[in-house]
Amino acid sequence: MAAQQQFKAGIIGGAGYTGGETIRLLLNHPNVELAFVHSRSNAGNPLHAVHRDLLGDTDLVFTDKIDESVDVLFLCLGHGESRKFIDATPLPAHIHVIDLSQDFRLGESAQGREFVYGLPEFDREAVRKAKNVANPGCFATAIQLGLLPLAKAGLLGEVQTTGITGSTGAGQKLQDTTHFTWRANNISTYKVLNHQHLKEIRRTLQALQPAYNGAINFVPVRGDYPRGIWVTSYQDANGITLEQAYRLYEDYYRSHPFTQVSRGQIDLKLVVNTNKVFIQLEVQDGQLVIHSIEDNLLKGASGQAVQNMNLVLGLEETAGLKLKSIVF
Repeated sequence: MAAQQQFKAGIIGGAGYTGGETIRLLLNHPNVELAFVHSRSNAGNPLHAVHRDLLGDTDLVFTDKIDESVDVLFLCLGHGESRKFIDATPLPAHIHVIDLSQDFRLGESAQGREFVYGLPEFDREAVRKAKNVANPGCFATAIQLGLLPLAKAGLLGEVQTTGITGSTGAGQKLQDTTHFTWRANNISTYKVLNHQHLKEIRRTLQALQPAYNGAINFVPVRGDYPRGIWVTSYQDANGITLEQAYRLYEDYYRSHPFTQVSRGQIDLKLVVNTNKVFIQLEVQDGQLVIHSIEDNLLKGASGQAVQNMNLVLGLEETAGLKLKSIVF
């Protein structure tokens, strides 16, 4: 068997949670060499000075230079910073850009770079052909994967949805609501019915069900744990039986390796530390209930970014992403 082509990747913004997860995935990717990790504040320091688990795994140090020979560049920057970076940094045309911020999720462009929305279960072929990819938000991924089959079938109605996220979803910068003493044994809501991911969710669902104008009533919740997202969405079942619903979902996701439909009980630890989404359905009192769960730092961020990279570069979609869950 002929050896598969090797590619080079770089990361801009490697000190945070998504940067760290992207580093870990690329260091263990069979077809990609991590060429550099850019961080002005950490330039000259070894990666393991920030990501201490990497001691012994790599001799790379953070740099304030950009290696323009890379094939793909991951932008692991804060919201608003990716656009500033692209505007200020002319990049060679051959470099694919995968942005993990929200700067290009609604079809925005910069410096002539057009971005494709990178939810493979929505439009995998568009991602394969993309030069640049806007990685979806973590809540947006879990909510959309719970609703895509309904939208595709034209069955989406008014949706009630609640999502619980781990503290890593708030980023690495210390905030009042990420202190251990505040988060432990505590729970709270935020951005109720007004979360920023609602815009990208609606844009995707309307692409599948153009006449859709129903409300998506989303209540985000801060959970008392580090990582993972649990979403429960429900709407009128419109006469659909549980068996019919399961067939609809199983048919939709049959060719998608990371989204699995479970006919048994699911729990969050089954997907933490993996790039998987598990979906479980219920029909109760005329309501179709959809539970969808993921790791917010992997399928909700860095794992999906690497999945998109695999598709863009013509690699096996699951390359470097066959990860073990923590289970217990």
